[in-house]
Formats: sequence, C-alpha cells, structure tokens
Amino acid sequence: MTFRPLHDRILVRRIEAEEKTAGGIIIPDTAKEKPQEGEVVAAGPGARDDSGQLRPLDVNVGDRILFGKWSGTEIRLNGEDLLIMKESDVMGIIEADAVARNAA
Repeated sequence: MTFRPLHDRILVRRIEAEEKTAGGIIIPDTAKEKPQEGEVVAAGPGARDDSGQLRPLDVNVGDRILFGKWSGTEIRLNGEDLLIMKESDVMGIIEADAVARNAA
C-alpha cells in the first residue's frame, strides 16, 4: 500500500533513541521517552497561500527532522508505526554535516 499525504502534511518514521547513555548506563524501555527525531517518508505537494498559489514544502523526502514531543498523529501503515504531521509541527531539519560532526 502506498500513502500520499495531502496539502502541507508529511509522513514521518521515528528514529529510535540510543539504548545507552553517554556514560554507558542502559535505559530500560519503561524510562525511555518517545524520540523527537525522524525521517520524512512522504510529503504532500504544499499549502496554498492567500493568493491561491501553491507554496512548496521546505522539507523533502529523506530529510532528518526534529519535531515536538506531542506532534502529529500516530498511524500504523504496512505494519510500521509512523506519524502524520503538518509541516508547521517540524522545528527544524538536521543537516548531514551536524550528524557526522556529533558522531565523531
């Protein structure tokens, strides 16, 4: 099954958080918070502005994003838990340079 979001909505797959802290402490499932980071799986064409022109989205499929803790609506699609949210729920895009720099 394929899914195509409408207007300024995006489909997001959560990126799971680390199982251990930086100090090596293993975090049990009961103490974990839902990750606020995800990857855009699908995006709508964009929203219309006041003049009726289509304004394309700033996020693209494949972007790694940061969103609010309570953002979006959880759905299950093809056995996978995903989120549908508006582009306005996205706080920012995580650039590949920053991800590589933090991993080093």
